[in-house]
Amino acid sequence: MSQLSPTALNIDGSDFRIGVVASRFNEAYVDGLLDGTLAALTRAGVAADAIVVERVPGANELPVAAKFLVDSGRFDAVVALGVVIAGGTRHYEMVSDSANHGLQQLAVSTGVPVVAGLVVGEDEAQVRERCIGSIPKGGAFGQCALEMAKLRRKYS
Repeated sequence: MSQLSPTALNIDGSDFRIGVVASRFNEAYVDGLLDGTLAALTRAGVAADAIVVERVPGANELPVAAKFLVDSGRFDAVVALGVVIAGGTRHYEMVSDSANHGLQQLAVSTGVPVVAGLVVGEDEAQVRERCIGSIPKGGAFGQCALEMAKLRRKYS
């Protein structure tokens, strides 16, 4: 995962509605992503009552939960947050690949931006660094939602 995230743009999010789905598996790390995402949205002016957060068991459930939010028609963008850590088997590859693919397919098929805020690491140290450590990615996921919501509005 690159440390070279794009520079945050100054976007007025006061008129945006953002849905967030976050997994409970690896919850302490996902909570770090969620905190960063919410902070980015709040800094941009997205009202607290215009942000809906739903929790799901794990990363595998993110695509269907994101679909529920997209299908509601209430959101300009949806952010899906999850953390998958490699284990003794290749199960983590299946979960992270299917979640990412499902989220991308949902975004492309509906035209609603769905940010795949998945952090996948070889070990817990990699994940910790990217969720609650020196290169937290949550804010970047929130910023991505803002940029994509703005782009969608421009062409809708």
